[in-house]
Amino acid sequence: MTSSTIDQTPGRKKSTGGTLLTLLAWLIGITMFFPILWVVLTALKTEQTAFSMTPTFIFSPTLESFKSALAQGSGYWHYALNSVITAVGSTLVGLALAIPAAYAMAFYPSKRTDFTLVWMVSTKFIPAVGVLIPVFLVYRSLGLLDTRLGLTMLFTSMNLPIMVWMVYSYFRDIPVDIVEAASIDGASTAQTMFRVILPLALPGLASTGLLALILAWNESFWSLTMTDYHAATLAVYTASFKSGEGLFWARLSAASVLTIAPIVVLGWFAQRQMVRGLTFGAVK
Repeated sequence: MTSSTIDQTPGRKKSTGGTLLTLLAWLIGITMFFPILWVVLTALKTEQTAFSMTPTFIFSPTLESFKSALAQGSGYWHYALNSVITAVGSTLVGLALAIPAAYAMAFYPSKRTDFTLVWMVSTKFIPAVGVLIPVFLVYRSLGLLDTRLGLTMLFTSMNLPIMVWMVYSYFRDIPVDIVEAASIDGASTAQTMFRVILPLALPGLASTGLLALILAWNESFWSLTMTDYHAATLAVYTASFKSGEGLFWARLSAASVLTIAPIVVLGWFAQRQMVRGLTFGAVK
Protein backbone atom coordinates (compact mmCIF):
# COMPACT_ATOMS: atom_id res chain seq x y z
CA MET A 1 0.00 0.00 0.00
CA THR A 2 2.73 2.35 0.96
CA SER A 3 4.91 1.49 -2.03
CA SER A 4 2.05 2.01 -4.52
CA THR A 5 1.30 5.38 -2.99
CA ILE A 6 4.94 6.36 -3.31
CA ASP A 7 5.00 5.19 -6.93
CA GLN A 8 1.97 7.32 -7.82
CA THR A 9 3.26 10.50 -6.22
CA PRO A 10 5.56 11.65 -9.07
CA GLY A 11 2.77 11.13 -11.60
CA ARG A 12 0.34 13.17 -9.51
CA LYS A 13 2.88 15.97 -9.15
CA LYS A 14 3.46 15.95 -12.90
CA SER A 15 -0.28 16.05 -13.57
CA THR A 16 -0.76 18.93 -11.14
CA GLY A 17 2.11 20.86 -12.71
CA GLY A 18 0.64 20.38 -16.18
CA THR A 19 -2.77 21.60 -15.02
CA LEU A 20 -1.27 24.72 -13.46
CA LEU A 21 0.65 25.49 -16.64
CA THR A 22 -2.53 25.03 -18.69
CA LEU A 23 -4.47 27.38 -16.41
CA LEU A 24 -1.63 29.92 -16.58
CA ALA A 25 -1.63 29.72 -20.38
CA TRP A 26 -5.39 30.28 -20.49
CA LEU A 27 -5.08 33.22 -18.09
CA ILE A 28 -2.39 34.85 -20.25
CA GLY A 29 -4.43 34.22 -23.41
CA ILE A 30 -7.60 35.73 -21.93
CA THR A 31 -5.66 38.73 -20.63
CA MET A 32 -4.18 39.38 -24.08
CA PHE A 33 -7.52 38.86 -25.87
CA PHE A 34 -9.64 40.96 -23.49
CA PRO A 35 -8.71 44.40 -24.99
CA ILE A 36 -9.73 43.17 -28.45
CA LEU A 37 -13.01 41.83 -27.06
CA TRP A 38 -13.65 45.14 -25.31
CA VAL A 39 -13.05 47.13 -28.52
CA VAL A 40 -15.42 44.87 -30.47
CA LEU A 41 -18.13 45.19 -27.82
CA THR A 42 -17.73 48.98 -27.69
CA ALA A 43 -17.99 49.16 -31.48
CA LEU A 44 -21.39 47.44 -31.27
CA LYS A 45 -22.76 50.02 -28.82
CA THR A 46 -24.32 53.42 -29.38
CA GLU A 47 -22.28 56.49 -28.50
CA GLN A 48 -24.39 57.08 -25.41
CA THR A 49 -23.94 53.52 -24.16
CA ALA A 50 -20.23 53.50 -24.99
CA PHE A 51 -19.67 56.77 -23.14
CA SER A 52 -21.41 55.46 -20.02
CA MET A 53 -19.12 55.36 -17.00
CA THR A 54 -20.64 52.03 -15.94
CA PRO A 55 -19.21 49.17 -18.05
CA THR A 56 -21.88 46.75 -19.25
CA PHE A 57 -21.83 43.53 -21.23
CA ILE A 58 -25.60 43.45 -21.69
CA PHE A 59 -26.83 45.85 -24.39
CA SER A 60 -28.63 45.92 -27.70
CA PRO A 61 -25.94 45.62 -30.42
CA THR A 62 -26.04 47.99 -33.37
CA LEU A 63 -23.98 48.51 -36.53
CA GLU A 64 -24.51 52.27 -36.65
CA SER A 65 -20.95 52.95 -35.52
CA PHE A 66 -19.55 50.83 -38.35
CA LYS A 67 -21.74 52.66 -40.88
CA SER A 68 -20.53 56.01 -39.57
CA ALA A 69 -16.91 54.83 -39.54
CA LEU A 70 -17.09 53.59 -43.12
CA ALA A 71 -18.50 56.93 -44.25
CA GLN A 72 -15.94 59.02 -42.34
CA GLY A 73 -14.00 61.45 -44.55
CA SER A 74 -13.27 59.92 -47.93
CA GLY A 75 -14.24 56.47 -46.71
CA TYR A 76 -12.52 53.45 -45.29
CA TRP A 77 -11.44 51.91 -48.58
CA HIS A 78 -9.13 54.76 -49.58
CA TYR A 79 -7.05 54.29 -46.44
CA ALA A 80 -7.24 50.49 -46.62
CA LEU A 81 -5.90 50.51 -50.18
CA ASN A 82 -2.96 52.69 -49.13
CA SER A 83 -2.21 50.33 -46.22
CA VAL A 84 -2.25 47.30 -48.52
CA ILE A 85 -0.02 48.94 -51.14
CA THR A 86 2.57 50.28 -48.68
CA ALA A 87 2.64 47.20 -46.42
CA VAL A 88 2.80 44.62 -49.22
CA GLY A 89 5.16 46.78 -51.31
CA SER A 90 7.61 47.33 -48.45
CA THR A 91 7.54 43.62 -47.61
CA LEU A 92 8.37 42.58 -51.19
CA VAL A 93 11.11 45.18 -51.56
CA GLY A 94 12.51 44.26 -48.14
CA LEU A 95 12.69 40.57 -49.06
CA ALA A 96 14.32 41.41 -52.39
CA LEU A 97 17.06 43.30 -50.50
CA ALA A 98 17.33 41.06 -47.43
CA ILE A 99 17.71 37.72 -49.24
CA PRO A 100 20.93 38.49 -51.19
CA ALA A 101 22.41 40.39 -48.24
CA ALA A 102 21.72 37.54 -45.82
CA TYR A 103 22.91 34.98 -48.37
CA ALA A 104 26.27 36.73 -48.76
CA MET A 105 26.79 37.03 -45.01
CA ALA A 106 25.66 33.46 -44.25
CA PHE A 107 27.62 31.56 -46.91
CA TYR A 108 30.46 33.98 -47.70
CA PRO A 109 31.17 35.61 -44.31
CA SER A 110 33.98 38.04 -43.72
CA LYS A 111 35.61 39.27 -40.53
CA ARG A 112 33.18 42.23 -40.55
CA THR A 113 30.01 40.17 -40.89
CA ASP A 114 29.19 40.06 -37.17
CA PHE A 115 29.87 43.79 -36.82
CA THR A 116 27.61 44.54 -39.81
CA LEU A 117 24.74 42.50 -38.35
CA VAL A 118 25.05 44.15 -34.93
CA TRP A 119 25.25 47.59 -36.53
CA MET A 120 22.12 46.96 -38.61
CA VAL A 121 20.10 45.84 -35.60
CA SER A 122 21.45 48.71 -33.47
CA THR A 123 19.79 51.19 -35.84
CA LYS A 124 16.47 49.94 -34.44
CA PHE A 125 17.46 51.39 -31.06
CA ILE A 126 17.24 54.93 -32.43
CA PRO A 127 13.86 56.56 -31.66
CA ALA A 128 11.98 57.40 -34.83
CA VAL A 129 11.37 60.94 -33.61
CA GLY A 130 15.14 61.41 -33.43
CA VAL A 131 15.47 61.25 -37.22
CA LEU A 132 12.12 62.83 -38.06
CA ILE A 133 13.41 66.30 -38.99
CA PRO A 134 16.18 65.21 -41.41
CA VAL A 135 13.91 62.63 -43.04
CA PHE A 136 11.13 65.22 -43.38
CA LEU A 137 13.47 67.76 -44.97
CA VAL A 138 14.88 65.22 -47.42
CA TYR A 139 11.40 64.02 -48.38
CA ARG A 140 10.20 67.58 -48.85
CA SER A 141 13.14 68.31 -51.17
CA LEU A 142 12.48 65.15 -53.20
CA GLY A 143 8.72 65.62 -53.33
CA LEU A 144 8.04 62.36 -51.49
CA LEU A 145 5.79 63.76 -48.77
CA ASP A 146 2.31 62.23 -48.77
CA THR A 147 3.21 59.69 -51.46
CA ARG A 148 2.87 55.91 -51.43
CA LEU A 149 6.41 55.55 -52.76
CA GLY A 150 7.86 57.62 -49.93
CA LEU A 151 5.93 55.72 -47.27
CA THR A 152 6.88 52.37 -48.80
CA MET A 153 10.55 53.38 -48.70
CA LEU A 154 10.23 54.33 -45.03
CA PHE A 155 8.55 51.05 -44.12
CA THR A 156 11.22 49.13 -46.01
CA SER A 157 14.10 50.87 -44.26
CA MET A 158 12.33 50.43 -40.92
CA ASN A 159 11.95 46.65 -41.25
CA LEU A 160 15.05 45.81 -43.32
CA PRO A 161 17.46 45.22 -40.36
CA ILE A 162 15.08 42.72 -38.76
CA MET A 163 14.42 41.01 -42.09
CA VAL A 164 18.13 40.64 -42.84
CA TRP A 165 18.82 39.24 -39.38
CA MET A 166 15.95 36.73 -39.59
CA VAL A 167 16.80 35.53 -43.10
CA TYR A 168 20.46 35.29 -42.11
CA SER A 169 19.56 33.05 -39.14
CA TYR A 170 17.51 30.77 -41.40
CA PHE A 171 20.31 30.54 -43.97
CA ARG A 172 22.78 29.67 -41.21
CA ASP A 173 20.73 26.57 -40.41
CA ILE A 174 21.38 25.24 -43.93
CA PRO A 175 24.66 23.28 -44.22
CA VAL A 176 27.36 25.04 -46.23
CA ASP A 177 28.10 21.68 -47.87
CA ILE A 178 24.96 22.10 -49.98
CA VAL A 179 26.28 25.35 -51.45
CA GLU A 180 29.68 23.79 -52.08
CA ALA A 181 28.10 20.77 -53.78
CA ALA A 182 26.03 23.02 -56.05
CA SER A 183 29.16 24.99 -56.92
CA ILE A 184 31.03 21.79 -57.81
CA ASP A 185 28.14 20.79 -60.08
CA GLY A 186 28.66 24.03 -62.01
CA ALA A 187 25.82 26.14 -60.56
CA SER A 188 26.38 29.87 -60.43
CA THR A 189 25.82 31.92 -57.27
CA ALA A 190 22.41 33.07 -58.49
CA GLN A 191 21.38 29.53 -59.47
CA THR A 192 22.48 28.18 -56.10
CA MET A 193 20.56 30.86 -54.24
CA PHE A 194 17.31 30.65 -56.22
CA ARG A 195 17.17 26.93 -57.05
CA VAL A 196 18.81 25.36 -54.01
CA ILE A 197 18.81 27.61 -50.94
CA LEU A 198 15.52 29.50 -51.26
CA PRO A 199 13.34 26.37 -51.57
CA LEU A 200 14.98 24.99 -48.41
CA ALA A 201 14.48 28.25 -46.51
CA LEU A 202 10.94 28.91 -47.77
CA PRO A 203 9.22 28.49 -44.35
CA GLY A 204 11.64 30.98 -42.80
CA LEU A 205 11.19 33.45 -45.64
CA ALA A 206 7.41 33.19 -45.29
CA SER A 207 7.52 33.96 -41.56
CA THR A 208 9.89 36.86 -42.21
CA GLY A 209 7.53 38.29 -44.82
CA LEU A 210 4.52 37.90 -42.54
CA LEU A 211 6.27 39.62 -39.66
CA ALA A 212 7.39 42.51 -41.90
CA LEU A 213 3.86 42.82 -43.27
CA ILE A 214 2.39 43.02 -39.76
CA LEU A 215 4.95 45.60 -38.63
CA ALA A 216 4.32 47.77 -41.71
CA TRP A 217 0.54 47.49 -41.34
CA ASN A 218 0.67 48.53 -37.67
CA GLU A 219 3.15 51.40 -38.16
CA SER A 220 1.52 54.69 -37.18
CA PHE A 221 4.30 57.21 -36.43
CA TRP A 222 5.53 57.67 -39.99
CA SER A 223 2.03 57.46 -41.42
CA LEU A 224 0.81 60.27 -39.18
CA THR A 225 3.83 62.52 -39.69
CA MET A 226 4.67 61.99 -43.37
CA THR A 227 1.23 61.76 -44.95
CA ASP A 228 -1.85 63.92 -45.12
CA TYR A 229 -4.44 62.39 -47.43
CA HIS A 230 -3.18 60.85 -50.69
CA ALA A 231 -0.95 58.23 -49.04
CA ALA A 232 -2.66 58.15 -45.63
CA THR A 233 -3.03 54.65 -44.18
CA LEU A 234 -5.51 53.15 -41.74
CA ALA A 235 -3.47 54.57 -38.85
CA VAL A 236 -4.39 58.08 -40.06
CA TYR A 237 -7.96 56.93 -40.60
CA THR A 238 -8.25 55.74 -36.99
CA ALA A 239 -6.63 58.89 -35.61
CA SER A 240 -9.12 61.06 -37.53
CA PHE A 241 -11.86 60.06 -35.09
CA LYS A 242 -10.18 62.15 -32.40
CA SER A 243 -11.24 65.71 -33.07
CA GLY A 244 -11.90 68.99 -31.32
CA GLU A 245 -15.48 67.88 -30.77
CA GLY A 246 -14.27 65.13 -28.47
CA LEU A 247 -13.81 61.37 -28.58
CA PHE A 248 -16.56 59.26 -30.09
CA TRP A 249 -15.79 55.95 -28.45
CA ALA A 250 -18.17 53.77 -30.44
CA ARG A 251 -17.04 55.09 -33.82
CA LEU A 252 -13.39 55.05 -32.75
CA SER A 253 -13.75 51.42 -31.67
CA ALA A 254 -15.48 50.55 -34.95
CA ALA A 255 -12.62 52.17 -36.87
CA SER A 256 -10.11 50.22 -34.77
CA VAL A 257 -11.91 46.95 -35.51
CA LEU A 258 -11.93 47.74 -39.24
CA THR A 259 -8.21 48.54 -39.04
CA ILE A 260 -7.05 45.42 -37.23
CA ALA A 261 -9.51 42.96 -38.81
CA PRO A 262 -7.57 42.30 -42.07
CA ILE A 263 -4.24 41.65 -40.35
CA VAL A 264 -5.88 39.54 -37.60
CA VAL A 265 -7.60 37.37 -40.21
CA LEU A 266 -4.34 37.03 -42.15
CA GLY A 267 -2.46 36.08 -39.00
CA TRP A 268 -5.11 33.53 -38.07
CA PHE A 269 -4.89 31.71 -41.39
CA ALA A 270 -1.10 32.01 -41.59
CA GLN A 271 -0.30 31.08 -37.98
CA ARG A 272 0.77 27.54 -38.86
CA GLN A 273 3.15 28.82 -41.54
CA MET A 274 4.55 31.45 -39.17
CA VAL A 275 5.16 28.95 -36.38
CA ARG A 276 6.78 26.57 -38.86
CA GLY A 277 9.06 29.36 -40.06
CA LEU A 278 9.97 30.56 -36.58
CA THR A 279 10.95 27.01 -35.57
CA PHE A 280 12.80 26.38 -38.84
CA GLY A 281 16.07 24.62 -38.09
CA ALA A 282 15.22 24.05 -34.43
CA VAL A 283 15.08 20.29 -34.95
CA LYS A 284 17.63 18.65 -37.21
